Amino acid sequence: MNILSIPLALYIHIPWCVKKCPYCDFNSHEQPEDMPYAMYEEYVDSLLLDARMQQPLTQGRKIGSIFIGGGTPSLLPIAQYQRLFTQLRIIFDFAGDIEITMEANPGTLEHAPFAEYLEVGINRLSIGVQSFAADKLVTLGRIHNPEQAVTAIKAARAAGFERVNVDLMHGLPQQTLPEAMHDIQLAHDAGATHISWYQLTIEPNTVFYRSQPILPDEDSLADIEQAGQALLQRLGYDNYEVSAWAGASDMPCSHNVNYWQFGDYLAIGAGAHGKVTIAHKALNDIELSGTELNNTEHNGLLAESGIYRFSKSRLPKDYVVQADGVVSAPKMVGWQAIAHDELVSEFMLNALRLHGGVDWPLFAARTGLTYDSIATEITGLINKGLLTDSKDILQPTELGKRYLNQILRVFL
Repeated sequence: MNILSIPLALYIHIPWCVKKCPYCDFNSHEQPEDMPYAMYEEYVDSLLLDARMQQPLTQGRKIGSIFIGGGTPSLLPIAQYQRLFTQLRIIFDFAGDIEITMEANPGTLEHAPFAEYLEVGINRLSIGVQSFAADKLVTLGRIHNPEQAVTAIKAARAAGFERVNVDLMHGLPQQTLPEAMHDIQLAHDAGATHISWYQLTIEPNTVFYRSQPILPDEDSLADIEQAGQALLQRLGYDNYEVSAWAGASDMPCSHNVNYWQFGDYLAIGAGAHGKVTIAHKALNDIELSGTELNNTEHNGLLAESGIYRFSKSRLPKDYVVQADGVVSAPKMVGWQAIAHDELVSEFMLNALRLHGGVDWPLFAARTGLTYDSIATEITGLINKGLLTDSKDILQPTELGKRYLNQILRVFL
């Protein structure tokens, strides 16, 4: 594999939120009301130590995009973002056109330092609105109201953000088709340049999983989805991925496209997960000081080229490692090579989400596998009308987009 041809991104996780939403299964933790400022400082100290530890994994590559997720990243004080990005630019080589996205909650943005975010280098916001209906926001456990959501979007645009994504859910408890369409229209009118529009799903280990709210029936869900897609198209948004719509003045989110095209990404923060391709180097050539990788049991993991995943401790208190008041580098709690059969399924799981498809050479470039290794499966899917009949591009047909899970099962 040509390591320099594989793009590299960075994910940063900020774990705190004001209130845990009943549908949320992300690694988020309610921030204590009396949380001392020193905890933010210690957390950023850990992020920077984590970043320095992972720097060798860049293997000479620049960081093309950064995504700050959570939790609610807008809870982290601006002074800490200034410190964080000043140091990250020293640790990593940023691409000149780097995209830096921060997730934000309208309920924490009333007095947000939008201009300061831009000065730090954050050039894209993703605002978690979910709905503009007051009763739906209450049901979803959101801490903002419709007016705050509209104000946040308009304020971000007025401050100079040219790229503002708005997260919206549909298929909410007791949601009608007109309500779902109103959400889309209002996001557009407020200034959203990109809309992530996805159906509410009930995940295990959430309040909704235990309480099981009454959702619209299948026919209503289908009607909402079809009407919403038609409205988004009329408003000038392009559906480049299952739930992602880029407006005429915006472009696809390059960070998420890197995921879907099976690129590499480093990950810092509590519970963060990363994926990295390793060129043919010995372990001693990539010294990850302060991690479990230096233990004898891990020797040889990096001796061969391959694709590896890793993760960090989920709980903030475990991620921030202290001894005698001194913060030390967070440990990697998982470092595992991705098996060849898993590489195929993971590549397809991501790539087939892109409606425009991906060039077939990308499969070999990102997985190290050959087309011949999956030719039988691909031919079968083409014969069923689920994949386009092309040697140049891997792309689901219109029928395939509707039966994506059926395609993916072939590669499990």
